[in-house]
Amino acid sequence: MTSLADVAVIGGSGLYALLDDAEEHVVDTPYGPPSDPITVATVQGRRTAFLPRHGRDHRFPPHRIPYRANIWALRELGVRQVLAPCAVGGLRPELGPGTFVVPDQLVDRTSGRIQTYYDDGAVHVNFADPYCATGRDTVRKVAAEHGIEAGDGTMVVVEGPRFSTRAESRWYTSIGGAVVNMTGHPEAVLARELALCYTSIALVTDLDAGVEGDHGVTQEEVFRVFGENTGRLRGVLLDVIPRLPEHPDDPCQHALDGLTR
Repeated sequence: MTSLADVAVIGGSGLYALLDDAEEHVVDTPYGPPSDPITVATVQGRRTAFLPRHGRDHRFPPHRIPYRANIWALRELGVRQVLAPCAVGGLRPELGPGTFVVPDQLVDRTSGRIQTYYDDGAVHVNFADPYCATGRDTVRKVAAEHGIEAGDGTMVVVEGPRFSTRAESRWYTSIGGAVVNMTGHPEAVLARELALCYTSIALVTDLDAGVEGDHGVTQEEVFRVFGENTGRLRGVLLDVIPRLPEHPDDPCQHALDGLTR
């Protein structure tokens, strides 16, 4: 089909709308419907798709999000580059609420989620560097222009929907984790299996349970902090979109080169 968009934003908790004057598209996939109809609009000359990860009414918990359908539907529309904002917990004292992180590595601690399109045949996709280097560099530069220092680090992805115990949180820190999240996997690996560039933009909404001692993480706190920072996140996203390469040719785009089924 004709490409309707070449860039996509998958919105996380609290980011259920991004594009103004958008047209809605219902996309069928071999894996069922995506989380919501996909909206498409032009952002500074770039055709951009937006998909709310949990659905506009937040009906999908992290372990029930139709990840395969979501990524497949975006690729069907012609998307080649994905920006994936998400809410995360900070695993270091300096990564407090309102901090931005552009992860460079991922540790998968989920269980039971289908994490591949290759149900038949032995196909092994390179995933040593889970995120797009070009996308990460672009996000960090644009964030700096907005007065936001966005560091890097490892994102630990847990099954959820519960938050971590203090012991788990401390362990994630001990193995090198910077932030913890419930939706970053299998989203990233599915994008790699379709040779899409994938860049995560993590907004810290809380210090995780093992970092601060007075109370555990609450959903109310996560939503409140994300809401307070939605404007900053939206501004960065809308300025990153036109700065992404129009014809990407980095390793993400060649992830399937030479693979046989």
